[in-house]
Amino acid sequence: MTTTARSPIILIAGHWLGAWAWDEVLEHLTSCCSGAIAMTLPGLDGEDPERATRTLDDQAAAVLDVMTQLGVSGDQPATLVAHSGANAPVSLVLDRHPGLIHRVVWVDSGPVATGTTFVPDVQKELAELPLPPFDVLAQQASLEGLSAEVLERFRARAVPEPGPVLRQPVKLTNDARRKVRTTLVCCSIPSAQVLELARAGHAMFAEVANIEHLDVIDLPTGHWPMWSRPRDLAKAIQSAASRTN
Repeated sequence: MTTTARSPIILIAGHWLGAWAWDEVLEHLTSCCSGAIAMTLPGLDGEDPERATRTLDDQAAAVLDVMTQLGVSGDQPATLVAHSGANAPVSLVLDRHPGLIHRVVWVDSGPVATGTTFVPDVQKELAELPLPPFDVLAQQASLEGLSAEVLERFRARAVPEPGPVLRQPVKLTNDARRKVRTTLVCCSIPSAQVLELARAGHAMFAEVANIEHLDVIDLPTGHWPMWSRPRDLAKAIQSAASRTN
């Protein structure tokens, strides 16, 4: 299968990461998907002097801007690929512009429910959240498959997450977001477990149970498959973006 020009692919990484996080995946995608690009969300550009003030609304607007630049429309919808904490701004885009999205691919992530706040108890005075030590991070997300070299690059290039992004509740009002075709790429948690948690109403996965057109792909590895299994992740993204049902 090949991805058509009617569905440009936009890759959006999670917390602390910019477009650079997708470099290895793009190497495998560009040979078959000329419309694939990666973007850096507002607040995660280390050269932006105002980055610590950026909000989820700013991030959602930036995704829409990229879609506009690519000529995305109802006749030429985009495939959005959201990793980890990119799920909040992408959920906002889904809610506000469902007709512009051919498919959303959640990479070790998933849609959030309305009212969700990433860190509900984060202090109001916290300007930003740096990448924590890896022993702390490993308690929150699997580092499986990441070499010492990759971890060194992660540490060197990571940008602190803006406090407003962590504090802002996600407000969703449009049930049409649940009709958008969706693929879960399950890495650190197997798809069977994710679907079981969704059916049980687990807060992190409850919204998955409301998706009308859902596919799942198991890609066993840690939480950062763009580094641990970039070729396989590119294949999964290509397959998902190519689907028409």
